[in-house]
Amino acid sequence: MKIGIIQQHNTADVQDNRTRLAQKITQLAQQGTELIVMQELHDSLYFCQVEDVKNFNLAVEIPGDVTNFYSSLAKDNQIVLVTSLFEKRATGLYHNTAVVFEKDGTIAGKYRKMHIPDDPAYYEKFYFTPGDIGFEPIDTSVGRLGVLVCWDQWYPEAARLMALRGAQLLIYPTAIGYESTDTPQEKKRQIDAWTTVQRGHAIANGLPVVTVNRCGIEDDPSHQTQGIQFWGSSFVAGPQGEILYQASQDEETETIIEVSLERSEIVRRWWPFLRDRRIDYYSDLNRRFIDE
Repeated sequence: MKIGIIQQHNTADVQDNRTRLAQKITQLAQQGTELIVMQELHDSLYFCQVEDVKNFNLAVEIPGDVTNFYSSLAKDNQIVLVTSLFEKRATGLYHNTAVVFEKDGTIAGKYRKMHIPDDPAYYEKFYFTPGDIGFEPIDTSVGRLGVLVCWDQWYPEAARLMALRGAQLLIYPTAIGYESTDTPQEKKRQIDAWTTVQRGHAIANGLPVVTVNRCGIEDDPSHQTQGIQFWGSSFVAGPQGEILYQASQDEETETIIEVSLERSEIVRRWWPFLRDRRIDYYSDLNRRFIDE
């Protein structure tokens, strides 16, 4: 399968961001891609650097005008499209939601981000209610997609549950970067950990992983920090964790990577991790912490 990824530096101009994405989607489709994945919250700046009620104006209804826009792009270009939107479910109820469009423009399914961070410059709990759909893959004409979002990528349980429900591909729209005061050594540790943990999900589940991050510096509107340097580095890994492609840390990228879903079948026969799981001894995973 030919998978297109779009790593973009966003601005405060939402319409300009969408226009540039539309151009890149069309270009990738003309080059033969079947599936296109974009970064987390790709229509706007990463507004979660501050807690500001005015940012709720960025939220969109699903379905609505914005989903119609991406639906048309998927249909016109005959591609499966993975988007990442700030969903307004009701006034006072919002989600960080990935919406997947089928080649005919219909909504194949959606996933609401389950793990919501609340850290300096990533104040997502102010904006997003944790997802209530669960870890359910989305069936499309190119395969069953295990779509997760950013902070979800650190949790092996999320990847495993997607795999156990038959996902053929793990997909992570992402917005993550460096804190300005971090040392070069700490920056390297962070990005190495981020790449390694997701490669681990690929290996443990015998599935390819597609991770698309944003790039560029985005200022902190409160001026309490020097903003976030998003570290780009979008990548695709195969079912043994092998890096098939990795983008630049600081440059916009739109490219196509070929991924073989059939290879997962071969790898899982060599390494039958699902066969040897001791499910009769995993009940404690339902506990927050074991302190006895």
